[in-house]
Amino acid sequence: MSINLDALKTVPRLLIEAELAPVQGSRFQPTGFPDLGAATYTLHDGTEMCLVESAQSMANRLEAVCWDGANSELIDPLKGIPYIKVVEDGKTVTTSILDAHRMNSPYILEGEDKSFLETIKKEINTASDRPVDMRALAKFVYKYDTNALLHGIFIAKSDLAGGRFKIARSLSSFIEARGINVVASGGVKNDPVNPSGDTAKGYGNVPFHRDEYTAQQITAYFNLDLAQIRGFGLGGNAETLLITLALFKIQKFLQEGLRLRTACDLKAVSIQVKQPANFVLSPLEDLGMELPKLISSSAGFAEPKVTTVKFSPSKPKKEVIA
Repeated sequence: MSINLDALKTVPRLLIEAELAPVQGSRFQPTGFPDLGAATYTLHDGTEMCLVESAQSMANRLEAVCWDGANSELIDPLKGIPYIKVVEDGKTVTTSILDAHRMNSPYILEGEDKSFLETIKKEINTASDRPVDMRALAKFVYKYDTNALLHGIFIAKSDLAGGRFKIARSLSSFIEARGINVVASGGVKNDPVNPSGDTAKGYGNVPFHRDEYTAQQITAYFNLDLAQIRGFGLGGNAETLLITLALFKIQKFLQEGLRLRTACDLKAVSIQVKQPANFVLSPLEDLGMELPKLISSSAGFAEPKVTTVKFSPSKPKKEVIA
């Protein structure tokens, strides 16, 4: 079935909301931050809120649902989309899809293999005293790491346009919980051999506490910046591919990617397009059938589609003692 995107041609944003709920019981564990714990906050009307999943984490999760970990490659509907692979002795170490920094991964740019770094310098103007040609940058990213146009890049290297190669996320997402209450609990790590052993070394009984939460409502928010995608200047076919890919990621995450943590296993109760109101979100199966056709007919991809970089991290320089 062909995907109809006509309702998105003139609007700046596609906004989608999905109501979520725990798969079992009523408790969930939100994301935690070092020295902070859960990100809880209060609205102006006194409503207690919690950030269940941050925008940066959601970007990683939306990429992860597109990767076949068992075979170290893209899932079938996405095969043929360009990305960068780091290998050691023929085995995949990481990719620009899995690495949080995407093509700015130190495994891609900072190792002894400088081939992709040289490709950037060859194909894009990297002068630090000239404005960054954003369309040329977008064309380059589309060519070598198409997914990154949806999830953003920031190549902060001083020898590449003074560290100004940056594209904001076209697809952003986060999960919030409303009307929360803390479920305080705890437990103990039992040591049946020596309950009073040295806990600093991992022996002995170790009690611990943990906070989970309940909520009146849990909502996943998705924002696709259609104006930015059109602004890349890649043409209609590339725009259709990027939008369809974004919709596929959203639907696949909501169907298969909602086990965020051991104690945070969620399900989608309902999905609603908030803007534009006349757009109908296609099922995952239809999107998965459409993508191979869009990928195979797309121009501007690198050849070969997968750019390989050898894993050989730079060795630390030996200190010379005079």
